[in-house]
Amino acid sequence: MGSFSIWHWVIVLVIVMLVFGTKKLGNIGSDLGKAVKGFKDGVKSPEEQTPPAQQVADKSTIDVEAREKTKS
Repeated sequence: MGSFSIWHWVIVLVIVMLVFGTKKLGNIGSDLGKAVKGFKDGVKSPEEQTPPAQQVADKSTIDVEAREKTKS
């Protein structure tokens, strides 16, 4: 009755992948990541929050910021 070995976890992982499928598991993972990011943004104080993206009047213009590459 000790802890689970690596083989127990491999078997559980294979069963979960067979039941849910890899695509659904990937979607769940990305949804969970977005939820965690949204929670972190909601917890930040107003000073720490990033400003919203600037609105572009002309949809055909793309506003970018260029930076020089530096060699280390």
